[in-house]
Amino acid sequence: MVLLRQLLGDVLRQLRLRQGRTLREVSAAARVSLGYLSEVERGQKEASSELLASICKALGVPLSHVLRDVSDQLALAELQQEPVMAGAPQHERLDGERISADSIPATPETIESALRADMVAA
Repeated sequence: MVLLRQLLGDVLRQLRLRQGRTLREVSAAARVSLGYLSEVERGQKEASSELLASICKALGVPLSHVLRDVSDQLALAELQQEPVMAGAPQHERLDGERISADSIPATPETIESALRADMVAA
């Protein structure tokens, strides 16, 4: 099972590292202890919405963008872990089949266009 706090921590760490910033810099700007920010990034602590907003402000990234990235990663993780048609009756399930990583769309836009195509086809 994928933990939301781990995905959130991964996204926050990736953003910080892409900016070339240290834990110390971001924790000071967010007004949170370095140790706590480190635990959030490692997925060991659940951050409150106020703390997330403060960290995002310190990183100069809207909270909605961070949550969208987390949501996209969670969706991909769920696709990789769940059997195809898991909610279907037992005789219709494809439990032995897995979705290959190559068949998973790379970007949120690709996922969105695929969903729209599926809705039009239905």
